[in-house]
Amino acid sequence: MLNTFDTCCYETEFFTVFLLFFFLLAQQLLEMSHGQCCFKFFTGRIPPKKIVSVFKSHSACLEKAFVIGTATGRRICVSQSVTWAQEAFASMTNLQNDYE
Repeated sequence: MLNTFDTCCYETEFFTVFLLFFFLLAQQLLEMSHGQCCFKFFTGRIPPKKIVSVFKSHSACLEKAFVIGTATGRRICVSQSVTWAQEAFASMTNLQNDYE
């Protein structure tokens, strides 16, 4: 027969395992693909020499965007309708194809 202390500890252990599992699952889902959605969009222009990566937001996102990585490590969302962002994406895609 379990006493109150044992029941309490089992519930705490279960909750801890559940939180760990949930955290690992969420982390894995984020890392499966670029999978980011953008909710705020940068309206300025980023100089091409500061852009180190460009990828499209996940196809399930409501707003289509490019996620632009900068040399300083920032990730900036830009609408896919912005011409300079389209050009940056095409340029990065061409560079990647040249190395393959």
